[in-house]
Amino acid sequence: MVAATQGADLFAAKRWGSFDRYSSVSYRSDTHGGRLVNNYGNHIAGAAYGKYEDVARMPTGSILAKDSFVVNGNGTVSAGPLFLMEKMVNGFNGDTGDWRYAMVMPDGSLFGVTGGKNSAGLQFCHDCHIAAEDNDMMFFLPSEYRSR
Repeated sequence: MVAATQGADLFAAKRWGSFDRYSSVSYRSDTHGGRLVNNYGNHIAGAAYGKYEDVARMPTGSILAKDSFVVNGNGTVSAGPLFLMEKMVNGFNGDTGDWRYAMVMPDGSLFGVTGGKNSAGLQFCHDCHIAAEDNDMMFFLPSEYRSR
């Protein structure tokens, strides 16, 4: 999946493969289509993201990535979208807590990005994440799957 996303014209999509992993194992995320996912954060997200529910606000430049996949009935694995959240400068978009959402399809094509291509198609990201407004719009992986 890392190789496939390299073609997307988006900095975070080209870099997420080098991010730190925060999930000890893949886990099912109902909010991401019931797919199996893993959580990653760049070096700027670093220590702040690892505080999980105790983090107040992520630093500008933080990038969180969530790859996704399904295991079919015959045991084959199919990649799903890559979901990205990037903390932009204060004032980027107050409605999203200054987060820019992006989704990259398994073939490396960009489905959409907040404020850019198919921005309206990513409204579902904000519609879900607004429920976590008290945690800087972030939901955290279940504690039993945390590697840090």
